[in-house]
Amino acid sequence: MSFADARFLTVAEVADMMRVSRMTVYRLVHSGELPAIRFGRSFRVPESAVQAAIENHVADTA
Repeated sequence: MSFADARFLTVAEVADMMRVSRMTVYRLVHSGELPAIRFGRSFRVPESAVQAAIENHVADTA
């Protein structure tokens, strides 16, 4: 996947996808569990990273 194909999500979009609060997403980003890129004062998270985090969490609980 190249950067041209990458889709970046806002913290609010990630929170909606994961069904958690925005603060939880910020905690995941700051702890390094969820990779993100900072643009100015906001963060953008690659959609593939969100999918991987969900899959890892499901695998950990199974």
